[in-house]
Amino acid sequence: MQNESMITTKPQKKFFRKASQSPILWLAPLFLVLCIFYLIPLVDVIKTSFTSATMTNPNGNGFTLESYLKVFQDDAFGEVMFVTFFFVGFSVVFQFLLGFIIALAVDAAESRHMRGTLLTRTISLISWAIPGVAIGIIWKIMYAETGSGIINYLLSIMGINQISFLSDPSVALLSTSIANVWRGTAQSMILLYAGVKTVDKQLLEAASIDGATSIKKLIHITIPGMKSVIMINVLLNIINTFNTFDMIMPLTGGGPGRSTEVLVLSVYRNIFQQLDLGKGCAVAVILLMINVAFSIGYFILNRGDEA
Repeated sequence: MQNESMITTKPQKKFFRKASQSPILWLAPLFLVLCIFYLIPLVDVIKTSFTSATMTNPNGNGFTLESYLKVFQDDAFGEVMFVTFFFVGFSVVFQFLLGFIIALAVDAAESRHMRGTLLTRTISLISWAIPGVAIGIIWKIMYAETGSGIINYLLSIMGINQISFLSDPSVALLSTSIANVWRGTAQSMILLYAGVKTVDKQLLEAASIDGATSIKKLIHITIPGMKSVIMINVLLNIINTFNTFDMIMPLTGGGPGRSTEVLVLSVYRNIFQQLDLGKGCAVAVILLMINVAFSIGYFILNRGDEA
């Protein structure tokens, strides 16, 4: 009897040992959380986008493409798309450039054993940690067109006339984009600084011995050596900027008019101001498809590099 019980328990032990070593067991809680808080609401948003639902009639009148037709027939949708892509393009380019310059400067300062590098990285982390709502309020105070506006006060000292940073539609979008560049530069700097540290120092020293200039070392060694980090940084900046809501809302609220209304603000306006649930969900699905397209593009490029 003991031999039979031992024979039956051995396969059970082996099964539980294999199960404990399988990643499925450890990923199951994460998958459950994703299903409850992400996948199920996502499916509901996609389903609602194919209805004519409103906040007063959440069920709509059956499945239809009416919401998507209303989005593409809306004269303001083209303007919203232009504002979104300008905001994203301007922000991503300058976040990357400024973050890369600061990362290179910090790395060069560390190699020369200069003081203040730790303080610089700490300040970057602090600016990254500030909530978007607080950043929007801070920049609204800085852009103020009254005597309390810091930027206009400094311009008046230099003899420059007051600039309508947030009330002029032709300037508001650029002003909002600059504020977002300040917000996202910290993330770029931190990621790119980590990427710079992965570059082989022996290659840089060998290039210096061969007489390569700093520009040539940057182009031919540093940038290729941290290409994957650069791609991840750019992708994260694109996705974060496309989904920026918390900073723009207290800064401009999408105004004046619709001059700073990006796609995510258009979702808010359609659902909570115009009470058009179906149209708002349709815009949200379009925003989702844009983010997915950039993610797939990154996967294809990264896979091509690995191959």
